[in-house]
Amino acid sequence: MKPEVDYTLYLCTDRDIMTVDAIEESVELAIKGGVSVVQLREKETGSREFYKIALRVKQVTDAYEIPLLINDRVDIAMAVGADGVHLGQKDLPIQAARNLLGSDKIIGATANTVELAVDAMKSGADYLGVGDVFGTSTKVGTRHISLDELREIRQAVDIPIVAIGGIKLDNIGLLRQTGVDGAAVISAIVGQRDITAAAERLRAKFKNS
Repeated sequence: MKPEVDYTLYLCTDRDIMTVDAIEESVELAIKGGVSVVQLREKETGSREFYKIALRVKQVTDAYEIPLLINDRVDIAMAVGADGVHLGQKDLPIQAARNLLGSDKIIGATANTVELAVDAMKSGADYLGVGDVFGTSTKVGTRHISLDELREIRQAVDIPIVAIGGIKLDNIGLLRQTGVDGAAVISAIVGQRDITAAAERLRAKFKNS
């Protein structure tokens, strides 16, 4: 059975900018601060190492009953028993991933236009990652979208939306007016000296804005 997911504060991992030595430590500290979903993102890592990292991170997410999603790699998600995957526009099609993963796994999709968002929803995506909203230093080649465009996408689909791209404490509150379900954050959590406190502040600001 597919889990109910709280998308409020969605963590994308990044070992290059984290302020602690072990990725599983950064994930645990973030969860303690209120992160409600974790996406393990390892763009430059070989399959064997990715698998080992995913197993370690999954021990943490399982302990806190937080969903673990794997970026891009359906095979890694299957191998470690993750809760699902997040797929970009160049990754495996949603329906193909669904055929492999089954109906009880979460499949998220990246979409930055109304057309892509509607297509992803019709293809069976469980949620959408929409951005780049505020500009990002952790992902190159992204397309910036305005808050008005984000609002249009929100109105066009009836599945959860997580905004992503340059989200920080001073702008996360602006997302509430768009009606999105949550914010995906990288550097504003794992790149901070106190990861737990950073997550706490971001969650509070989003919920109370």
